[in-house]
Amino acid sequence: MDTEFDWLTLDDDETVLWADTPHPYSLVPSFIVGVPLSFVLVGIPLLVGSYLSHKNTNYVVTSDALYRKTGVLSRSVQRIEFDKVQDTSYSQTFLGGQFGYGSVNISTAGGSGIEMSFQNVADPQSLQTLVNERIKRRAGPETDAEGKAAVLDDILTELRAIRRAVEGDDETTGSDDATDDVTDDATDRAGDEPDTDPDSDAIEPSDFEFDATTDER
Repeated sequence: MDTEFDWLTLDDDETVLWADTPHPYSLVPSFIVGVPLSFVLVGIPLLVGSYLSHKNTNYVVTSDALYRKTGVLSRSVQRIEFDKVQDTSYSQTFLGGQFGYGSVNISTAGGSGIEMSFQNVADPQSLQTLVNERIKRRAGPETDAEGKAAVLDDILTELRAIRRAVEGDDETTGSDDATDDVTDDATDRAGDEPDTDPDSDAIEPSDFEFDATTDER
């Protein structure tokens, strides 16, 4: 590995896609303020501190993650995997817009605000585009699979609802048919009962009366 990245530990299949330090012109504001103050010895520490901070800051984008190394007397390395990146943005100051540098800010899922910032890097828009492409490439297959699974779940839910509705209609229809059968049976049985109408042809006792005068002894 290059001595420039002796602080960086990569996985076996991880490769460096982009690496840079803060843009040299980002030191201009520090020089504008520090040079006049150097005459009273106040500006010298400001100039030295700005220069050392600039030289000891590194930004790296690999195929798997984002890295940021800072520190002058000590070293701090921050790593964020693309799977955890939720949002990216970039910004430029007036001088940054004039000299072509700016900051790219990284926000993570579940985090509070900006978790990592590549400050004063050259062409921040291109760097943001690179990061977004890696995010889509890493999350693409999983996102497609999750989307297909969600669609299948919706279809199954609708099919279950249709099945329950159809089964409910069948049960209701069966109850109506049973009710109709009971009603028809009752009607048939009522038709078989004897007629009790008083106007019907009933046999009266008077039909059996005879004339006693015709009786011969």
